[in-house]
Amino acid sequence: MKQSEFAVLHGVSRKTVTKWKERGWLVFAGDEVDVDASNALLKKYRRDGVPAVTQAVTQEAQGNKRKIVTQAASEVTLGAREDAADVADRILAGNVELLDFDAARCFKENYLGLKAQLEYDRDSGLVIDVAEVAKVVGTEYAKVRTRLLSIPAEQAPRLHRCKTPTELQDMLQEVVTEALEELTRDGAGNPK
Repeated sequence: MKQSEFAVLHGVSRKTVTKWKERGWLVFAGDEVDVDASNALLKKYRRDGVPAVTQAVTQEAQGNKRKIVTQAASEVTLGAREDAADVADRILAGNVELLDFDAARCFKENYLGLKAQLEYDRDSGLVIDVAEVAKVVGTEYAKVRTRLLSIPAEQAPRLHRCKTPTELQDMLQEVVTEALEELTRDGAGNPK
């Protein structure tokens, strides 16, 4: 059977059959479509499978009586003898690898399970948002920086009295150690 006859058999456009061909959903015997093998693949990969087709299916024009969900959807219209799957194929542009319905459902359920696990871990405190950690660390570094930069102004008169480099080094060591201990005491009460 030719591709155009296969399209008529399924009540879809020739463009849809071309998309099926690009996705590997059609089986060919030479230049002709192998109907039984192609129907088996369509049943596997299409969400609703493929209806049992024995003769050409004709659809009556029912109009476009669907709800508009988004602004983009308001620009999509159903053509004559075109269903939602055909419109979706037209929008997707053909270069998207689609999962079969069961694999897509499994993928979705895994995603939702992992998302629920993450929310549980976040609520129980096992997982912390990186932005919150960065904010706390930034605040602590700012305290350290401010405290260390204040040392020269506070200690200049005392350091000026030092007579030897060893005495100056010991005094600086003492002042820096004292400042770090002070910062540690301030941070010990804050688990955040």
